[in-house]
Amino acid sequence: MKSKGTNPITELQRLTVSLRGGSNHQNGCLVINFTGQLDAYSEKQFTTYINEVLASNQLSVVIDLTNIDFIDSCGLGAMVQAAKKCTQSKRSFSVVGNPRVVQTIKLVRLEEFLHLVPDLNTAIGKLSA
Repeated sequence: MKSKGTNPITELQRLTVSLRGGSNHQNGCLVINFTGQLDAYSEKQFTTYINEVLASNQLSVVIDLTNIDFIDSCGLGAMVQAAKKCTQSKRSFSVVGNPRVVQTIKLVRLEEFLHLVPDLNTAIGKLSA
């Protein structure tokens, strides 16, 4: 069994039936992990969770969506709100996603606005530099 903090997926909180979230610190960045579906059903809980985590510190943020199975327009809207919140608080941030999430973000041309990067290591390296 891995030690605490090395496998964030096993430490995720249930936000809804279809969405779980958790956070941890890596190299001076706050990494917020999600798994499941980010859609109309889970968007409110996603936003509430992001706001609570952001209020707890001022670190740079990586929103890790690599374990998201599905994201719809409501989920994208929640991501835009999270990005605006980071920008308003003058906080650096990046978003990481799996191919399905990346394709959806690129389809609506939000990759630059959301600071989309190809993987978690790149995001952490970029923000901790």
